[in-house]
Parts: sequence; C-alpha cells; structure tokens
Amino acid sequence: MSEIHQTDVAIIGAGPVGLFAVFECGMLKMRCHVIDTLEEAGGQCAALYPEKPIYDIPGFPAIDALDLVKNLEAQIAPFQPVFHLGQRVEGIEAQGEGCLLSTSKGVRVQAKAVLIVAGCGAFGPNRPPLEGIESYESESVFYLVKRREDFRGRRIVIAGGGDSAVDWALSLAPLAGKLYVVHRRPKFRAAPESVGRMERLAAEGKIEMVIPYQLAGLEGDGKRLSGVRVATLDNQVRTLEADTLLPFFGLAMELGPIAGWGLNLNMNHIEVDPATMQTNMPGIFAIGDIATYKNKLKLILCGFSEAAMAAHAMHPLVYPGQALHFEYSTSKGVPA
Repeated sequence: MSEIHQTDVAIIGAGPVGLFAVFECGMLKMRCHVIDTLEEAGGQCAALYPEKPIYDIPGFPAIDALDLVKNLEAQIAPFQPVFHLGQRVEGIEAQGEGCLLSTSKGVRVQAKAVLIVAGCGAFGPNRPPLEGIESYESESVFYLVKRREDFRGRRIVIAGGGDSAVDWALSLAPLAGKLYVVHRRPKFRAAPESVGRMERLAAEGKIEMVIPYQLAGLEGDGKRLSGVRVATLDNQVRTLEADTLLPFFGLAMELGPIAGWGLNLNMNHIEVDPATMQTNMPGIFAIGDIATYKNKLKLILCGFSEAAMAAHAMHPLVYPGQALHFEYSTSKGVPA
C-alpha cells in the first residue's frame, strides 16, 4: 500500500485558477497538494494555446497564456505546493474529518478539504469527420498551436468560426506562406473586433476567406498534406493547396470519474453555493469553469475571485474553532 500524503487542501486541477487557489490557501497558511492529468501545470492555457494572448487579466493589457502560468508558479513558490502531475483522481471518499483521494498512479492524498478546479473535466479536440485524418495528425493536422514559429512559411487552412479559429488566423497571418480560413457561413461567433481585424487582413490579401465552404477531404501521402478539399452545401468542390490543417471545432468534454462522486451536476458542471463555492458534499468545493451557479460568468478573473472565496470558506475545516481575521495582502505580506 502506498504512502498517504497528508495536507490541508487537495486541489484537483493545475490550470491558472487552480494555481491561484494555492496562493489564496497559502495566504491563510493552508498547505496544498495539486493533482492534474496533464504532465505540466497550466491546464488548457499551457496545453492548447501557450502563445495566445489573454486580455482580461487586471494589470496586464495583454499576456501570453504561458507567461501567465509562469507568473502564477512564481507567485505560489513561497508556499511550496506539492504537485502530482500526469495522473487523475480516480476515487474520493470521506475519511475522518476530511477526504482520501486516490489517483491513477496509486498516489493517495488525505486532505481536510478538497477543491475541484478541473476546468471542464477531461478534454480533447472535436475531430472533423474526414477519412484518414488520423494518419496526418502531428505531421500536417494539428488541433492546437504550441509554437507559432513552427508554422512559419506553411500553407495553412484554418477551419472554424469561433474565437480560436479567428484568433489563430490573426496570429499566424504574418508567418504563413498562405493562409485560408474556411467557414460554412459569413457570420463568425468570435469577438467582433477580432472578426473585423481578420476581414481587414483579408481585404489586404493576407488571408483568403473560403466561405461558405466546409471541410470535405484531404489529399496527400498519408502523412504530409498536399491539399484540403472543401465543399459548399450544394456540392461545389474546390481544393486548397496546403500542407497544414488547423481545425478548431471546440473541445469534447467529459467529467470522467468526477461524475461518480455523488455531486450535484447540471449539464456536466458542478452546482455550488456561490457564497462559499461548496458543493452538496461536505468538505468538497468547486471553482472555475467546472462550477456553476445562477448568473455564472466563465471568465478567468471570476475564477480567481472564486479561489479567494473558497479558500476563506475552507479555513474553518482546516483550523476548526480558530477565528479568521481578514487582512489585506499589502498589510500582512506573504507568510514565510
């Protein structure tokens, strides 16, 4: 039987909100262990769009996702959190005055409180239904951009109509040898300002808008693309000469083992009390994208606020009977 790690708070999810929760807990002198399925901290920010700028972090007009993660890691370093990465929590059970968590790698963590910050649970890309697409993945077909520079000079087809498709079209246009944007209708679901910038680049000849078309097939040797076939609804077909396809059709979400923990769920989200972020299960809290309540806003800065609220709500579980005297960080500093 493996060793049982003892801690004050077990945090499930090492994305930006989970990392900031370590800081908020640390400011209240609560120790944290952090568990995540990914091999590195940062969640979707690190895995899906590390070089994508984020514009709604207070004090930063713009900051790349990976830089935000690095700053958060530096911010929590004084509190010495323990990370268990590359594994997921398979089971959770009430034990004594807390919970015992077990992971897919056999790690066991005993915590006085549990904070679920698992984003939207396990995720993976929605793969377009194109014959043979799997053989091109990682060579010519990519569902995320880790380094913009890897795509310099490439002939790129971006497919999709949401923020990811438009944002990456704007980001890769200066680097690409040729850039197509394929969408089934003229209206995009992305931020209007971003759509306007993309349309201006198209007017300047830096992006070719392929509308109203949908992906229809791939051409190549089974690993390297030579072209992407697209078609209209009335079956007008054309081939775009390209060596790279970036399909951005969102993520397929699933809760995984979380779905079996007895939590109140609403459309694959965990219902919480918005005043404390506590779930229906004693000692278990949830924040970030996975948590839901009336008028919930899925914004990263709201997740940061929820982290502070949850930390204060968990304090009585970690220090029962001990009064918590609220102080601002500017007056008390960062505890040693």
